Amino acid sequence: MKQKLDLINGKPGESLFRFALPMIIGNMFQQFYNMADSVIVGRYVGEDALAAVGASYSFTTVFIMIAIGGGIGASVLTSQYLGAGRYREMKTSVNTFLITFAMTSVLLAGFGLLCSPQILELLKTPENILSDAILYLRIYFTGLPFMFMYNILSADFNALGKSNIPLGLLIFSSLLNIVLDLVMVQAFQAGVAGVAIATVMAQGISALISFTILRKRLKQYASEKKEKMFDGQMFRTGVKIAIPSIIQQSIVSIGMLLTQSAVNQFGSSAVAGYSAGSRLESLCIVPMIATGNAMSTFTAQNLGAGKQERVREGYRAAYGIIIGFSLFLILISQLFHDPVISLFVDPAESPVAFQTGNAYFRFCGWFFAFLGFKAITDGILRGAGDAKVYMIANLVNLTIRVSVAQLASPVFGIQIIWYAVPLGWFANYVISFLWYRTGNWKKKQIVR
Repeated sequence: MKQKLDLINGKPGESLFRFALPMIIGNMFQQFYNMADSVIVGRYVGEDALAAVGASYSFTTVFIMIAIGGGIGASVLTSQYLGAGRYREMKTSVNTFLITFAMTSVLLAGFGLLCSPQILELLKTPENILSDAILYLRIYFTGLPFMFMYNILSADFNALGKSNIPLGLLIFSSLLNIVLDLVMVQAFQAGVAGVAIATVMAQGISALISFTILRKRLKQYASEKKEKMFDGQMFRTGVKIAIPSIIQQSIVSIGMLLTQSAVNQFGSSAVAGYSAGSRLESLCIVPMIATGNAMSTFTAQNLGAGKQERVREGYRAAYGIIIGFSLFLILISQLFHDPVISLFVDPAESPVAFQTGNAYFRFCGWFFAFLGFKAITDGILRGAGDAKVYMIANLVNLTIRVSVAQLASPVFGIQIIWYAVPLGWFANYVISFLWYRTGNWKKKQIVR
């Protein structure tokens, strides 16, 4: 059964944008999902509760990015098999990595449950929010396998060119999480524990629904032989792609985690403000990251179909998409910074937190294009399986951000922490772009 694949037909720019748009909207809802905890505890519980969830967020994001990076990396193999019309291998790839990351999630959940108190202490979490932060993390890690399953399944849908399915599921999950947050915080007065429980419940329900839909979708791809449940060779090939992708996707979150320890030294009010600003940053970078992830799938499918020049055309079109989103974000960050920060903290009751979050958001708003250029360039290298250089580029990004935060912030103040952000993005982009220009990525096609 030969399927028409939108990503290898039609105008490259239009195909890429139409594929990326549901991912962008879906990831926006993913961020709303994550932001709901902060907004609700900040408004209905207080500044310390917001700071506790914010201090926890930098740690949980590492695990979220491991799941997202693993899914993206493993789905490169799935996309290339789909582009080549090899449906049996495609389904075997899906099965292999669902099993792999299910086992991985259980191990990471155990690590998180055991080590979260020690890690929060190493990060110099203020004493007045430490117990709530530990409680939030322990509940969160109980549901980590559900979060992993959902993100891996979403990557599988994207690999199949069905980015509209994760969108629908994310909208459902986000709304469910908000409702459960409000019930837990207002009706049951459960505070920080309540928003953590709501998150786990919403993730669990969404993961089970996603799994059911994926199994039905895979039946549409007929093959002469039944697929395997696990293939060792695919596992080894996929891991080689997934590990650099995990590192790349984790760079921002690891940077946030290490940067958080520098922020924590400025007190819980600064932590609350930084939490609000970083949550907004996470929301604003969604179009950039999603376009980069779409570029990865676009590259993988077109290389699988033998259409190398189409990848270049899609890359050029992606710059227009990134520039358009960047101009919009500049307007939002410069004209509406006060009302969006006040969603998290009351400027009258928490002036230090409000000023900190406001300054962070306004400054970063000018530079989101750098992240977008980096994301689409990394997307080509990742989709081709050419992972080494973009991994190095992202490590340079991490080094710049963390070294400035740790070494310069005690001397120059908290503002220097976000001044390093665009510098890291730009350095990452330059390194990846120079490697893209060599054309070596075209030689890395996995499925032949």
